[in-house]
Amino acid sequence: MDDPYEFTIVKYGTRHGHRAEVYLNYHLHGEPDGPIDMDYFVWLARNAERTVLFDTGFSEQGGANRNRSFVARIADIYAALGIDMQAEHTLVVTHAHYDHIGNLAAFPNARIVIAQAELDFWLSQMGTRRQFRWSTEPEEIDALRAALDEGRVTAFSGRYEVAPGIELLEVGGHTPGQAIALIDTAEGRVLLASDAVHYYEELEDDMPFAFVADLPKMYAGFDRIHELLAGGVEHLVCGHDPDTLNRFTPVQDGPLAGIAATIGSPGKDT
Repeated sequence: MDDPYEFTIVKYGTRHGHRAEVYLNYHLHGEPDGPIDMDYFVWLARNAERTVLFDTGFSEQGGANRNRSFVARIADIYAALGIDMQAEHTLVVTHAHYDHIGNLAAFPNARIVIAQAELDFWLSQMGTRRQFRWSTEPEEIDALRAALDEGRVTAFSGRYEVAPGIELLEVGGHTPGQAIALIDTAEGRVLLASDAVHYYEELEDDMPFAFVADLPKMYAGFDRIHELLAGGVEHLVCGHDPDTLNRFTPVQDGPLAGIAATIGSPGKDT
């Protein structure tokens, strides 16, 4: 059996917004509007046998086009993690929005894993319609298409074992093929929700995010995540909640101090 993974969360960007622009039909919840921040993360799981990357953040252009701010450059983050971006990594794309595939072309030899429904949608004409294309950059979709043409893409439906101890589940909702991940660590199983759940309160208060491809599937995704948490998953990692790093073991030394946290660090157990 493989060793459990260390799961690392790194914040690379942030923005300031308002609750009414973040949650779908926020007025229906009967709460006043107010400010809300959104943080942006990349993630990785690694043990002695392998490293698996999850998403690649937004690009310089993608961030500038939407007035997003970097707190650390993506290339610097991966350098600090000891990741050679030119190497043959396994790279999970949880979904193909600009802030999750913005640096895909910087991993020219990565083996990409993505839900088939996600791949089909964003490579179709429907993905270019105005309400969808705001969340993408054409060059980044082209990078995904190029990886497919080069034979570097593995597409799945339903469930997929990336490696022993790492499983993907397709839930849809936010995007047609939104995926979540389950990762075994020495501190218990981690559920990386990515944008199936942007904020912890989103799940707790049943408040769908404003950008949604299929609302019933988004609600069903909430239900499935609740079931997984009730069934023994110990740690929920949301896609954009500024409180995320506060919930886990902070990285206190080196270039990632203050912007990263880990679950299942070597030497720790349940």
